[in-house]
Amino acid sequence: MITGKNYIGKDASAKGNKILKAYDPTDNSVFPEEFVAATSEEVDQAVAKAHGAFNAYKAISYEKRAQFLETIADEIMNLGDALLERASGESGLPVGRFQGERGRTCNQLKMFAGVLRDGSWLDVNIDTAIPDRQPIPKVDLRKMQIPIGPVAVFGASNFPLAFSTAGGDTASALAAGNPVIVKGHEAHLGTNDMVTQAVLRAIEKCDMPDGVFSMVNGGIETGQQLVRHPKIKAVGFTGSLRGGRAIFDLANQRPEPIPVYAEMGSTNPSFLMPEKLAADPEGLATTFANSVALGVGQFCTSPGLLIGIQSSALDQFVETLSGALAEKDSVTMLNSKIAKSYYDHRGIAVEQTGVQVLGDAKDPGENKGKPLTAKVDGESFLNNPQLHEEIFGPFTMVVACKDMSEMLAIANALQGQLTGTLVATESDIKAYPEIANALTNKVGRLLFNGVPTGVEVCHSMQHGGPYPASTDQRTTSVGTAAISRFVRPISYQSWPDSLLPDALKNSNPLGLWRVVNGELTKKELMDQ
Repeated sequence: MITGKNYIGKDASAKGNKILKAYDPTDNSVFPEEFVAATSEEVDQAVAKAHGAFNAYKAISYEKRAQFLETIADEIMNLGDALLERASGESGLPVGRFQGERGRTCNQLKMFAGVLRDGSWLDVNIDTAIPDRQPIPKVDLRKMQIPIGPVAVFGASNFPLAFSTAGGDTASALAAGNPVIVKGHEAHLGTNDMVTQAVLRAIEKCDMPDGVFSMVNGGIETGQQLVRHPKIKAVGFTGSLRGGRAIFDLANQRPEPIPVYAEMGSTNPSFLMPEKLAADPEGLATTFANSVALGVGQFCTSPGLLIGIQSSALDQFVETLSGALAEKDSVTMLNSKIAKSYYDHRGIAVEQTGVQVLGDAKDPGENKGKPLTAKVDGESFLNNPQLHEEIFGPFTMVVACKDMSEMLAIANALQGQLTGTLVATESDIKAYPEIANALTNKVGRLLFNGVPTGVEVCHSMQHGGPYPASTDQRTTSVGTAAISRFVRPISYQSWPDSLLPDALKNSNPLGLWRVVNGELTKKELMDQ
């Protein structure tokens, strides 16, 4: 049952008088529930509870923490079809999409349970003492990772489950041992409410400390208060460049700056190399048209730039691509704000010098996203930074270069990206290695053929890139390495073995792989 309340730890709370409503973007109809925005007092209470729960939660065994994450996944599944239907109703996306997204969300939680049991995330290093070393004795030093403290997580508009209430940021922060406060996204208030209650049921079943998870409804002011709060130690965010940068700047204005892990804008350029393009321009165009239109283009990995060298093959590619996208239905976007932003930004782009619109650019209304292709010459693209910006929606721009030198100049001129794709044969790469080399400086994930939509949740995934793709290119928001954002190293010097954390003890009671005096081993140490 959706309550419309905030959850300050285990306690439902509705002290405010500002009411938020949930909307169905297919017709702008209003859902019946009223959601109460959190007051400043409630936000402070949520942070205070998180701070109070921190020491107790981080002391809980990794096994019990793993069981907690698995129980959250079970409780989300127990919500059944009602969760899928509500998420669909608030987003305009089909129920089938949320069957997959729910699976992704639960698998993420279970993956981090496995990470906790594996223990590699602790990154244990031990250098034993050499007291008789000359000229200076060597002390005993043992290093591991520990949690950092309460984390604020901002729900994402385009993934109401996988990047929101119990999504990747929350799962990795909880796995690391940190309490989490979620600022629910205003576009899927009911979905957020349902998942919050699932998390709270898991807390109750697993006897977790009160305050290990809270959820507050609200807008910009609520988010700002969380980021400013001195007891918040990190922020996870998925969304627009404007929103992520505002949070990043705010966090760095604090007396104690904190890390903001924001995944933001990306055009995900794909470079159409000559030999590969000439072999099958129509097939490639069809593949990219489907990728551009997938989910109404509302993926941060949607291919927004397609870069090739002017040729008959590129002409054929463009003709097929624009035709295929023109035939795609206009589909409801996530909400009215995103639909308006899509047409506003797209309108600015297609009015730029040198840009050719290939299709009907008229807004059909009703929050529907109409796919569109545009084309621009390489020189105009290089001279206009406006054309380098992300347009969130089913739009792509083909950049026609006069030669390989211009293509390389474009690769070097691009901003940071989540992904870059080389549509190429091996011969293409060998003939023009400088394109791939340039992209390694620009992207977090470099694809050889295929399309960038689709982000596998696994150990090797890198979902983050140089700014403005994300605020910290060294980290990922997807995959097991996401936990590293919410831990920090601590080194214990000359501590008695009996007082050390289990991960650092001589007997290695957790059975971890550890680097001991430079050697990776699971062996126990002789008493030092």
